[in-house]
Amino acid sequence: MKRNLFLCFLLLSFRVAFGQQAPVSIRVDAAKPVGDMKPFWAFFGYDEPNNTTRKDGQKLLTELQQLSPVPVYVRAHNLLTSKGESPGPDLKWGFTDAYKEDASGKPIYNWVTVDSIVDTYIKRGMKPLMEIGFMPKDLSSKPEPYAHTWSKNGTIWTGWTYPPKDYDKWRELVYQWAKHSVDRYGKKEVASWLWEVWNEPDIGYWSGTFDEYCKTYDFAADGLKRACPECTIGGPHTTSPRSDKAYSYLTRFIEHCLRGQNYATGKIGTPLQYIGFHAKGNPEIVDGHIRMNMGVQLKDVQRAFEAVNSFPELKNIPIIIGECDPEGCAACSATRDPKYGYRNGTMYSSYTASSYARIYELMDQYKVNLRGAVSWSFEFEDQPWFAGFRDLATHGVDKPVLNVFRMFGKMNGQRLSVQTSKGLMAANIIANGVRAENDVSAIASKGKNSVCVMVWNYHDDNVPGPAAPVELTVNGLGKNKVQVHHYRIDDAHSNSFEAWKAMGSPQQVSTDQYKALEKAGQLQEMAPPTSKAVANGTTKLTFDLPRQGVSLVQLTW
Repeated sequence: MKRNLFLCFLLLSFRVAFGQQAPVSIRVDAAKPVGDMKPFWAFFGYDEPNNTTRKDGQKLLTELQQLSPVPVYVRAHNLLTSKGESPGPDLKWGFTDAYKEDASGKPIYNWVTVDSIVDTYIKRGMKPLMEIGFMPKDLSSKPEPYAHTWSKNGTIWTGWTYPPKDYDKWRELVYQWAKHSVDRYGKKEVASWLWEVWNEPDIGYWSGTFDEYCKTYDFAADGLKRACPECTIGGPHTTSPRSDKAYSYLTRFIEHCLRGQNYATGKIGTPLQYIGFHAKGNPEIVDGHIRMNMGVQLKDVQRAFEAVNSFPELKNIPIIIGECDPEGCAACSATRDPKYGYRNGTMYSSYTASSYARIYELMDQYKVNLRGAVSWSFEFEDQPWFAGFRDLATHGVDKPVLNVFRMFGKMNGQRLSVQTSKGLMAANIIANGVRAENDVSAIASKGKNSVCVMVWNYHDDNVPGPAAPVELTVNGLGKNKVQVHHYRIDDAHSNSFEAWKAMGSPQQVSTDQYKALEKAGQLQEMAPPTSKAVANGTTKLTFDLPRQGVSLVQLTW
């Protein structure tokens, strides 16, 4: 009898032990920098330029600049698009009516709307990544039909996607725009901007040929440089280079700029001062739940870095990931397609933390000069609360993902060496995704008086799972005591979506409810700051991190 009881006890002990997760060990060496904590994440973009000057658009832009230690760059589509026959701005659609022609074909320039957009950036200390596009109706080689219709059966790739009917007028349009910008903002300011020609010319955004795109680029660059020789222009902002077609378009464009005949000048070569491409993941519904695919987004980054490195003359050229996102359709709501249902909650947050950290890793591996990674996410007007768009805020209330960027904004100085017992390398994720087990890992930085460690618990599958116990050890501290701030994004912290659901998911929000949601949308601490002893340069913290949660542990002295 005693022997049976002992065996039962032993078996129960094994079961308890088996069910308990061993802590994930994360070790940070504050004395071992591995590179700069470049704020390449301080880039954002959106299709709908007219939202820039709306109340919620201005509010969000203010918040984005406030969270960043450097000027934020903003990339918007449709800065030259005409209104055409459209009733007004729409999803994936906007206009400025910057260019028209009179009855005799003489150009008429109108910079009022463009100025209102750029003024909004400049007022906040932001910088435009100025997209030269799309084609004004009166300059389009196929102007009818012009306005697009954003619906599942709508006509999207209309007259705004075509090459110019007159390349000299196109060049002059860009010249006049740049000259006006210099006159309005000063050459020093405009020279700090970034310029590009078009968006994703390898797919439906461009209805011309490859050669016509190169010609359109050459004439635009020539007009820009005539007005502002100091201005920076690059491209081609093609789609995911994991596709052989997109990779070929990217490399052929680089070849044209380096060694081809310039359509505008007749000389060899065209200004190419940064390389732009896009990197996107690919979520899907699997067994009734959302499954993300970070691996293919990182594959885009990897292949583009390989493409740039295949041209020795491009060594150290700035690189901008012109759109860097978990998938490719910001304006597709979760009601339009359920696979986008990850965007309101913490999965978008943990994905962003994990993927951006691996982009730092790939930047180091390929020894490239990564200047920016644009999160193509902003805010949408006149839409239901938490409709599941890829946005940073809804009705002026910040969503959980925005708080990841607030966390990044607190990290500066040098990146530090991080070792983790359960984290994955970029190569693992490219090969296998994050499917077998959770990615519990970290990125760390050291500033003048601080060490910051961002930790995430990410999995590609959007299903419930246990929290991960974390044992964080920071070595190499030259102090006897540190102040600890622990910021958290999870279901209970920095999460306006969960707060909204707890209210009953209202579409009509009272003033008090709105204030509560605004507060819930801010970055929150787990507990009041604490003082922590440092022994022999080392301090240790333990905490549980929920699945799809993100922590930022900030040590200051």
